[in-house]
Amino acid sequence: MRPSGRKLSELRPISIETGVMSHAEGSCLVRIGGTHVLCSASVEDKPPPFLRGTGQGWVTAEYGMLPRATHTRNRREAASGKQSGRTQEIQRLVGRALRAGVDRQALGERQIVIDCDVIQADGGTRCAAITGGWVALRLAVNRLLEARLLTSDPIIDHVAAVSCGIYAGQPVLDLDYAEDSAAGTDGNFVLTGAGRLVEIQMSAEGAAFTRTEMESLLDLAEAGLAQLVAAQKAAVA
Repeated sequence: MRPSGRKLSELRPISIETGVMSHAEGSCLVRIGGTHVLCSASVEDKPPPFLRGTGQGWVTAEYGMLPRATHTRNRREAASGKQSGRTQEIQRLVGRALRAGVDRQALGERQIVIDCDVIQADGGTRCAAITGGWVALRLAVNRLLEARLLTSDPIIDHVAAVSCGIYAGQPVLDLDYAEDSAAGTDGNFVLTGAGRLVEIQMSAEGAAFTRTEMESLLDLAEAGLAQLVAAQKAAVA
């Protein structure tokens, strides 16, 4: 039995509220169970220096967690003058994931920055950031298309992410904190709407896992991603 009472293959409740920031070109508040992430997209009219003159654009991300997003207060990283290794790793993941769904040539020489701020954390914050980040990106690109600043749509597919793991000896979908903290195996799966793999992060937190167990987690992830993509589509419809 899962702590939440969910079925092994059941996602937490999902909601995506768009237009929550009036100044951002695209924004949303994604809620996946007790994990709430505010995502915004900002369009910059020039690409990073390494892409100038190439005709290509860039999508990047920044990630942060509010001090009381967790059970105890975390010190703001700005107060220490540097980001933690975890923060840097997550924001690079979010950027890589979202770029997988973009034709950077069609985007042109501009950069879109996706800011993901965790308001409340209950497991799967990086996955929620990717799922909500795509919605913010989609909304920002829609503005560029409406303003005729783009000649074609650079978004080629949805991108979403979900966690899966081995909890109490069984493969489960969408781990919350209670499960994540006790999981024998923990994995994050990033896929496109077409079901193509973007990235898999898996590790054995307890006993090593088998290939069969890995494949069972991938099956769960694919089913969960279909539901997340459906939520994305409803949010931007």
